[in-house]
Amino acid sequence: MDLQLTDKIIPVTGGAKGIGEGIALVLAKEGAIPVIIGRKSADNQKVVDAITASGGKAWQVEAELTDPASSEQAVKAILDQFGRIDGLVNNAGVNDGVSLENGSYEAFMASLHKNLVHYFLMAHYALPALKESKGAIVNISSKTADTGQGGTSAYAASNGGRNALTREWAVELLPFGIRVNAIVVAECFTPLYQTWINSLPNPEEKLASIVQNIPLGNRMTTAEEIANTTAFLLSERSSHTTGQLLYVDGGYVHLDRSL
Repeated sequence: MDLQLTDKIIPVTGGAKGIGEGIALVLAKEGAIPVIIGRKSADNQKVVDAITASGGKAWQVEAELTDPASSEQAVKAILDQFGRIDGLVNNAGVNDGVSLENGSYEAFMASLHKNLVHYFLMAHYALPALKESKGAIVNISSKTADTGQGGTSAYAASNGGRNALTREWAVELLPFGIRVNAIVVAECFTPLYQTWINSLPNPEEKLASIVQNIPLGNRMTTAEEIANTTAFLLSERSSHTTGQLLYVDGGYVHLDRSL
């Protein structure tokens, strides 16, 4: 299926690693020009180089998204370079373990800036360009907003906010033909996930216990699977889909764990 994304300019926050990198790679394969936005230019450039080496196109912007001004600067840099924005993927963030018991006001607010505030700011500053292109927005979210996890209040709150903003923006942007959807991730294997597993006392045992509770195939979701759905939602092939929270999780959240 031709997703009709050729030469579409699509910023991807956190596009240098993990799910964001997977999204950037798939978008490039579909002919789009992903703009990797991340805090380290060298990491961003590695993805750009990988894409160009395989015949695709990409660009990158160094930005520290915990700084509110950086979102505006990133959008300006993209518009200065390309003159338009055809879609937006809000993805950057980290499950940073700011808990109710051991967290603090300062840590909680810092986590919201790390995981939620820049979602709003990127969409806010990109909105005039998205109105012109009738582009789509995809917010990457997490199961923690639905299931809880324990010990990660700020991250769970951020993902609840991501889901709520998805629905709110879908309503607000209806008059402009801008579609807004979210992909809810459960257990997706990334380098960061591997680091977390390795930090546990019995990493192999813990991973096996997680995998056995993923109904479809008893395996982890891949970054490419998240990316494939993201590309579809950004494309005109999903032209009547908006305000949706799509769970690309092998049935982890909603199906019976006894399966």
